[in-house]
Amino acid sequence: MITLYGIKNCDTVRKARKWLDEHNVDYQFHDFREDGLARERAASWLDALPWDTVVNKRSTSWKALAPAQRESMDKAAALEAILAQPTLVKRPLLDTGHELHCGFSAAQYQKIFGHHTL
Repeated sequence: MITLYGIKNCDTVRKARKWLDEHNVDYQFHDFREDGLARERAASWLDALPWDTVVNKRSTSWKALAPAQRESMDKAAALEAILAQPTLVKRPLLDTGHELHCGFSAAQYQKIFGHHTL
């Protein structure tokens, strides 16, 4: 099962959802704010990807962290920060069941899903 993680009012998440819908990709949407985020799920992302790929260091949520917290960030600290503030996750996070991808671009999704025409 393909799952797209994010928040529904995020513009980038909207673009990703629109792309998936237009290309008839069957997926489930998981909204962090409505559906929460399980520790095991976030930990699995951080096991698969570097913490600074999963955490959006350009986000408002990142900038709101204390400077000391940002400077001392590592995998364990990233897990706790994400659980406390899921909007730190670079959105959308796409779980294809085999791979994880953070962020969205039409070219990236075209490559992931093997579509040759839009």
